[in-house]
Amino acid sequence: MDKSSGVGVLDKAVGVLTALEAGPLSLAQLVSATQLSRPTAHRLAVALEHHRLVTRDLQGRFVLGSRLGELAAAAGEDRLLASAGPVLAALRDAAHESAQLYRRQGDVRVCVAAADRPGPGLRDSVPVGASLSMHAGSAAQVLLAWEDPERLHRGLSGAAFTAAGLAAVRRRGWASSAAEREDGVASVSAPVRSPAGRVVAAVSISGPLQRLGRQPGRLHAEAVLTAASRLSEALARSA
Repeated sequence: MDKSSGVGVLDKAVGVLTALEAGPLSLAQLVSATQLSRPTAHRLAVALEHHRLVTRDLQGRFVLGSRLGELAAAAGEDRLLASAGPVLAALRDAAHESAQLYRRQGDVRVCVAAADRPGPGLRDSVPVGASLSMHAGSAAQVLLAWEDPERLHRGLSGAAFTAAGLAAVRRRGWASSAAEREDGVASVSAPVRSPAGRVVAAVSISGPLQRLGRQPGRLHAEAVLTAASRLSEALARSA
């Protein structure tokens, strides 16, 4: 390690994370990369795994965990939210439906920004700060579709959608749902990506099923993709 903070266990843990930047490592490879003893490297990797800073791939090798992506997303939240207002307003005006921005927090997705459809008539209103399930809805599909295989598999347990459905989301770049999260509500969502390409949020429109229909993507996928692209570009400019 090039620099010491004076807190030995922290320096060693950071050394493990730094070694894993290069890609998956077996325990033997981790020992070689960090120059830690085998028991110490194993103990630290397992402790980091408990906090989701490290996970394991299908071959049992240690890899960087999803919690790091969540922390990175949280660090960029202010930049994301600073751009969200006008983008969601433009999406709402283009689709004539309520627009939302969701971020995943553990086992739920949280609405961090919204622009409601104005005026009379039916609409779907999601309050900022509302926590919704990761088991249903187009935004949940988007936030899960690009996860690592292990977390994706866990997320499918009890979900209203399937692995094949998420594969289709990845192919076309957007998701839709009809009466999946709530009876009578349809939605379309697309991923917002960090400069590194990681999905950090989902931008959505939602409204009554009777207006959006059973295939709302035919009407609104293009507008939602445009909004997602604008937010991703805003993150890239501020990086």
